[in-house]
Amino acid sequence: MRQQHKTFQAIEVGDGGDGRWAAYARPLWQEMEALLTEEGRTPEGADRFRALFRAHMPEMAPVLEHLAVQLDRPGAEVFLTHAALRPFSPACTQIGQNGTLLRNYDLRPDQCEGVIVSSCLLRPVIGMQDMLWGLLDGMNDAGLAVSLTWGGRSAHGRGFAILVVVRYLLETCDTVDEAVARLRSLPVAVPQNLTLVDAVKAVTVFVGPDMPPTVAPDACAANHQHLPVTDEQERALRTQERLRAIRAAGADVAAMLKPPLYRPVDEQGSRTLYTAHYRPA
Repeated sequence: MRQQHKTFQAIEVGDGGDGRWAAYARPLWQEMEALLTEEGRTPEGADRFRALFRAHMPEMAPVLEHLAVQLDRPGAEVFLTHAALRPFSPACTQIGQNGTLLRNYDLRPDQCEGVIVSSCLLRPVIGMQDMLWGLLDGMNDAGLAVSLTWGGRSAHGRGFAILVVVRYLLETCDTVDEAVARLRSLPVAVPQNLTLVDAVKAVTVFVGPDMPPTVAPDACAANHQHLPVTDEQERALRTQERLRAIRAAGADVAAMLKPPLYRPVDEQGSRTLYTAHYRPA
């Protein structure tokens, strides 16, 4: 397979109002707009998704409107709700332990924006951005860190893409306990696993459209939840193998850079794209 290179960049966007965020986002709009669902393209659907965002993330509603004005594209506001996006399922492995959050993110290089963003929309937050303002992982000024993995199930329902949920938790919460409590009121469209870490606590929470938020047995996650996976799924993702490996290794950066936690390119072109290490403590 032809070797591919992925270039990551880091940008600072402040509160999103001085043109730096828009200068980044506008060239991506054509690609992003294609991810809107058919319902999100209708006036009625757009109204429903905007109302859903205002109901569940009211603190962020002014930011949403502000960024949509900056983006200045038809459909921008409904896209930025992240409630009208086609589902996606990246494979990842993560662990929270002793005041640290460590994760590998696995996907095709062309499907990852590859942008580390420092922002101050409601408060200082830094993280790996995706879908224009969502976050794959990140940390805020209170020392709360959050990252995501796909939950490994095909369920889908009305709710938010997990990327904006990570953004919302980091913008509005100071501690793991506060973020876990906040999750109980947030509808999530696709099964996902969130690992949350602050200076004194680390947990993984399973979320999805067909279940209440459920705290996992420990603060580790791969690409399954409370249910067993099929042999076919295990062969494709090695999710149980990766979970056993990270439990054995702990928060060891060196272990994340070796198989099975580090995943070389597969038949679909997916591979480990980056390792993130957050240290709230």
